[in-house]
Amino acid sequence: MDTMADRRRVADRLPTFPWDRLAPHKATAEAHPDGAVDLSVGTPVDSVPERVREALAAASDSPGYPATYGTPQLRAAAADWLGRCHGVSADPAAVLPSLGSKEFVAWLPTLLGLGEGDTVVHPELAYPTYDVGIRMSGAAPVASDGLTALGPAPVRLVWVNSPANPTGRVLGVEHLRKVVAWARERGAVVASDECYIGLGWEGGDPVSVLHPDVCGGSHEGLIALHSLSKRSNLAGYRAAFAAGDQALVDELLAVRKHAGMIMPGPVQAAMRAALDDDDHAREQKDRYAARRTALRGALEAAGWRITHSEAGLYLWAAHPEHDAWGSVALLAEHGVLVAPGDFYGPAGAGHVRVAFTATDERVEAAAKRLRALA
Repeated sequence: MDTMADRRRVADRLPTFPWDRLAPHKATAEAHPDGAVDLSVGTPVDSVPERVREALAAASDSPGYPATYGTPQLRAAAADWLGRCHGVSADPAAVLPSLGSKEFVAWLPTLLGLGEGDTVVHPELAYPTYDVGIRMSGAAPVASDGLTALGPAPVRLVWVNSPANPTGRVLGVEHLRKVVAWARERGAVVASDECYIGLGWEGGDPVSVLHPDVCGGSHEGLIALHSLSKRSNLAGYRAAFAAGDQALVDELLAVRKHAGMIMPGPVQAAMRAALDDDDHAREQKDRYAARRTALRGALEAAGWRITHSEAGLYLWAAHPEHDAWGSVALLAEHGVLVAPGDFYGPAGAGHVRVAFTATDERVEAAAKRLRALA
């Protein structure tokens, strides 16, 4: 018997990795005489704050196993940051560090015990890892922005993402309140991906699902996910955390201990230092604001329409004459690489996602090339 053929491969449940499809357009952009400007991936390019690097170095003699739960000092810093910056009263005991936010998104359905017969809802336009994580668990993904249209499906988990990747859309208090009420009536968990919450540009500051105006002061059934990748340029450190319902945190911690999902001790020290310091975060936000202004002005001058984009690190842009891939090809010919909107769902087929995470020099180069298209 060919036992290998009988094995149910997780990889067979998953779609093709979307970024592989950008390879020919990346080659086109790189052929530009002044080099490519890669605005396709939202990866930080600015330096890690000195204070954070010093904390990492000071903790580098770390021969023992760190705690999956994180140090009490780290959890206290995360809870303090939530209260200081976002009006959320969080118990440090209900904070759980994770190895970056993508790991948490990918494994949450599995860690919650979801599987065949369960339904998990994620936004219609969404970071692909929501769908991937649901499929890895064996549950059924449903892309929907309207919960009332789901009917009697046994929904166990609802993902919300505000500010959203890729669109930069911000969900208001009333919308979030309705999602929480709907989920609580059905015994579903709400997981709120809030990794861009500190990067609001228009219409006021984004609000956490844990804010009392949303949840009524109770975190029951709620988990909010935060990342320092963008706020503090710590994508390479894999520094993130979840907070919310104490019972859910305890459940996740119990499984993560067995699975060895442990943030390295020096990274915990660096993360604490970053959370305790708001000055570097304001400086970084100012950098992004200037880059956003330059790219948005150049795109609009060249006839592109910007939708949503009121927060986050991306412009959600549409060309009047091209679909997503036509727009990717057009910009690649001028040395600018962006992400096609359909990477994030069929509803994105008319848009591209433009990151403003390149250096000032590269952003200015892109803006100059865009202005030439006007």
